[in-house]
Amino acid sequence: MKAIHFFGIILTCIYSISCGGNTHGQNENIDSSLIFKNTHSDTFQTGKIINPVICQSDASQSYALYLPANSNKKEALPVIYFFDAHGDGALPLQKYFKLADKYHFILAGSNNSKNGNDFNDAENIWKSMSDDVQTRVSINTNRIYTCGFSGGAKVATYIALHDPEVKGVIANSAGLPDILNAGNFNFSFTAIAGEGDMNMTDLVSINNSLDNTQTYHRIIFFDGIHEWAPESTMNIAFEGLQLDAMRQKLIPVNDTFINIFIAESKKSITDLIQSNQLLKAEEVCRLSISMLDGVSNDTGWFKDKETSLANNPAFQKQSQLNQNLLAKEESIKAGYQQQFQNGDINYWSKTINDVKLKANAKTPEGAMYQRLQAYLSLAFYSISNQLINRDQNKDAQYFVTLYKMDDPTNSEAWYFSAILDARNHDSKATNDDLLKAVELGFNDKKRLEQQPEFQTTEVPVNFADIESKMK
Repeated sequence: MKAIHFFGIILTCIYSISCGGNTHGQNENIDSSLIFKNTHSDTFQTGKIINPVICQSDASQSYALYLPANSNKKEALPVIYFFDAHGDGALPLQKYFKLADKYHFILAGSNNSKNGNDFNDAENIWKSMSDDVQTRVSINTNRIYTCGFSGGAKVATYIALHDPEVKGVIANSAGLPDILNAGNFNFSFTAIAGEGDMNMTDLVSINNSLDNTQTYHRIIFFDGIHEWAPESTMNIAFEGLQLDAMRQKLIPVNDTFINIFIAESKKSITDLIQSNQLLKAEEVCRLSISMLDGVSNDTGWFKDKETSLANNPAFQKQSQLNQNLLAKEESIKAGYQQQFQNGDINYWSKTINDVKLKANAKTPEGAMYQRLQAYLSLAFYSISNQLINRDQNKDAQYFVTLYKMDDPTNSEAWYFSAILDARNHDSKATNDDLLKAVELGFNDKKRLEQQPEFQTTEVPVNFADIESKMK
């Protein structure tokens, strides 16, 4: 293949791009039939995900809403606004409604915020949704939080940086580079990263930069890739919001809650040490100290344990191996950068197969190769997108082929393939690839119907059939 020269390989879209991870499906707790009229007299059922709720000020905007079961509708409750990378407002509510019941939080998820929007769009979406929720639901305006996944995490962070009402951010799988210029923010920052997430190292950098500030912050890791965190991990983030509120005297200090958290953290650290997972034990020590700072005098045990681990030769050895692995990861990425320009299909076929094979190992190196696989997916997306936009179809076809090879369950790869099929006047392949994209979660009707390649009579697209299969 000839060398392709870019002004720089862009590995993000305007927000970010999700490389798989999200699962789209129905949930028995969703009632899609409850589409409320635009009146101030609406009463929302508790214990049900209501989707969509149409914004009164802008009928093009909607969100999913969950009021905790057994909640008093007159009681002003904390609210968490969710931003999914794919504009699926109900998805995070499906995953975390039990936590909403446990902590008595209102959850609202935007159906408009998604990768590809810019931050002006984000501000408009935020204003429409937050104004609508405050108008129609009784919320505690002293406890407003944002949470997002991937590009949505960048939106959640951006909003907090620009809206002083936001008291805390949960950034799942991404964070804004702006926060690296760390200041003493008025909101807490909770980073969440899968150990196989290509953005994990960025979130670690953000968390480390905040160490030099007075901003309350923490990072939580889980065994996973670029995806919404499991409920057990998000539970820790919700616990953090509760402890933040106690620290800020927004709610009374709950000694029982704190003591349970301390006991569970101590047990987790003890179990990790016994299984020789010393790096993870140290991570839990740091997390516990951050969570308890300012609300409990019982941080001494965790600080002593952290010091003990730091002085342990076995921990030091594990730490050094981890640093070596991170350095190796950066070196491999640098090699990929060169091959994006000059590599051929044989190189990439061998490389992708090798990365996939090594990513299966349940080891720190396996997690590194998971991150590299996701990194390649994002790179192939970005390069393909640039080439398609420049009408460099032959080169675009090459990178879309690599994209599908590396990340075959990513709907965006098949959508790109359908665009190129249409440009090649192959109607059957276009419709087949669009159906494959829909099967893998593509559900953006507006984008589909406005795609110029699908508007020609030369390549008839069966919109009715394709859209009928969207989830």
